[in-house]
Amino acid sequence: MNAASERRRLIVNADDFGLSPGVNRGVVEAHEHGIVTSTSLMVRGSAALEAARLARQLPSISVGLHVDVGEWRFLDGTWLPVYEHVPPDDAKALHQEVADQIARFRDLTGHDPSHLDSHQHAHLREPLRGILAAEAQSLGVPLRHVSPGLRYVGDFYGQDETGAPLPGRLEPAFLATLIHQLPRGLSELCCHPAAWVDFHSAYQHERVDEMRALCSGIAAEAVQSGDIELITFRDASPHRVEPR
Repeated sequence: MNAASERRRLIVNADDFGLSPGVNRGVVEAHEHGIVTSTSLMVRGSAALEAARLARQLPSISVGLHVDVGEWRFLDGTWLPVYEHVPPDDAKALHQEVADQIARFRDLTGHDPSHLDSHQHAHLREPLRGILAAEAQSLGVPLRHVSPGLRYVGDFYGQDETGAPLPGRLEPAFLATLIHQLPRGLSELCCHPAAWVDFHSAYQHERVDEMRALCSGIAAEAVQSGDIELITFRDASPHRVEPR
């Protein structure tokens, strides 16, 4: 085991950058005054252009692509689409949509994404999983849930899989506990900060609570006392993935 893998290294990634001005401001605040080191841009978001402008003013943050093919909500025992940009089982349409979103990302930011992930983890299912795995391999960047050596931490979230609230999950003390419990090696802690609610989502005011916890001294102290190195996806070693 080498020294890099023995040390605890942490990427704190804020999803949904570009969703709205309130989300954009929350990401910026959580980076400048909290522990966020990276973010994932929704290029189809209504505030994507503003997000790209803000990112250019924050060279210390890494920006990846939050591939957005749709959003679903759990209602009456089943998952129903809130919107779908493309059918999730149409491989040809998904290939084109991903290519379009990567091209849009480059147009907005002037560079390639530092990493790839997807809205509501849609790429956990095929055919999107294979499509994004191939793109990540081509770009030489990590893909959430797929790249070896990168552990995903998604427990800092105020709802369960059905949208039911999880009391206490967004408290600074809970976040500090998650940080203290990180294993050796590289981890990605996912978050969804917002400074205010100006968007439609089943996950709204929880985002403001997330921002407060991320900016709390308790979270920063947990990182420092645990001798954890906060890094970006740019700092991490390349994680190439094979299509499956």
